[in-house]
Amino acid sequence: MEEILSSIEFQMSLLLFIALAGYLLASRINQSAVIGEILVGLVVGPSLLGLITYTDFVRSIATMGAIILLFVIGFEFNLEDILNLRYLFIALVGVIIPWAGGYGLALLFGYPAPGAIFVGTALTATSIAITANVLKEIGRLQTGAAKAIIGAAVIDDILSLLALSLSGSLVAGTISALSIGVVLLKAFLFLGLGGYIGLKYISAFLEKLDNQPIGQKYPEFIFIFAMMIAFLYAMCAELVGLSAIVGGFIAGVSMCGVCLRHSRSIKEGAEYLYIIFASIFFVSLGIIADFKAMTPELMIFLGALTLVAIATKVAGCGIPARLAGMSTRDSLIVGFGMSPRGEVAMIVALIGLGQGIIDQGIYVVLVLMSLLTTVITPIVYRNWLYREDLASDAG
Repeated sequence: MEEILSSIEFQMSLLLFIALAGYLLASRINQSAVIGEILVGLVVGPSLLGLITYTDFVRSIATMGAIILLFVIGFEFNLEDILNLRYLFIALVGVIIPWAGGYGLALLFGYPAPGAIFVGTALTATSIAITANVLKEIGRLQTGAAKAIIGAAVIDDILSLLALSLSGSLVAGTISALSIGVVLLKAFLFLGLGGYIGLKYISAFLEKLDNQPIGQKYPEFIFIFAMMIAFLYAMCAELVGLSAIVGGFIAGVSMCGVCLRHSRSIKEGAEYLYIIFASIFFVSLGIIADFKAMTPELMIFLGALTLVAIATKVAGCGIPARLAGMSTRDSLIVGFGMSPRGEVAMIVALIGLGQGIIDQGIYVVLVLMSLLTTVITPIVYRNWLYREDLASDAG
């Protein structure tokens, strides 16, 4: 019996069953499917029922889901949409203020400087997977605010990587201008070269392949090739120190203009994969959390850190957006859209724990803070910032 329960087939079936339960819950509470999936993940995970844990298999499938999600999102954008100086301004301020807020709060609660540095670093992160999915659900991916969020979040990922590198160097006492320069150079070379090669060569090659006998005989051939490129980009992103989802996003952006005559649509095929694997990704965010590890002192720190995490991103990204000419409402949309820390902050926390810089208590707080900021943004969008728009669409 134990062999059956641990089999890949049962695990996949269970994860998809949990995802379906998330949809049912979301429809009952009139929220985004993302919220329902995360909440159900919390219920079946270690926090409550303990029916499923964050195994290597769950982590692998969830990572695949996040990459596919951002690959699909990438089809909605042009490279020019993310290479904008306004977005660099938003991202830069949106990294500095959260880092200072997290570092200062951790010191205030009596944590040592090395741990405080990593708390601040975790707060610099932004997970665009959550916000992008919600904007996609409500049909607002093509708005100026959405483009600012995506563009700033991609740059934010680079800056968060730099902050992580600086944090490790600060703790080890080995910080140097050379190490900072290397990190930045690798990140921007990947974005520039990856986007250029994708737009200039890969897209043209796919269209040429579509007219070849192999493309005409096997309509699915191009789609398989495109997904191979998407995961290759994700791997390359990780090799230069970026999040894999950024690689998936750049791959999607690179293929957004591909015109196929004989083959199946790349975007349509990817969306079917997205439905399955992105659902598991959102469920996994609930499974990874474990409220049982919390103490009363850590609960207070968690509450304060979550408030600081949201406030510093809303102010750190919303104010620059307003100064850049966006309306107050759009600036708030950008600020809250940049608030989810998601898997990015969890990865930072895991690195800190693995290096012995933070203990298990801070690690759990950072994971739960990431989860709470992830849940709050869709609620704010649907019940405040986009409430009238959604009511109008329904009417």
